[in-house]
Amino acid sequence: MSFKKSEKYLAARESLPEELRPIFRQLVDEYAFQTSVKYGRGYVAYAILAKLVRVGWRPEHISK
Repeated sequence: MSFKKSEKYLAARESLPEELRPIFRQLVDEYAFQTSVKYGRGYVAYAILAKLVRVGWRPEHISK
């Protein structure tokens, strides 16, 4: 997706340790998909999603 080349996406991704970046990418992909379905466009606040990952957000299937 083209959003992965945006400055905001790259800055948020780079703010995370290497081991959290795949989780961030997964959250961004899912969030973008869900907002696209619900609102017709994939808006994502990358800094907020990075913060969620940093404080412990994990997909349900990983956190159990």
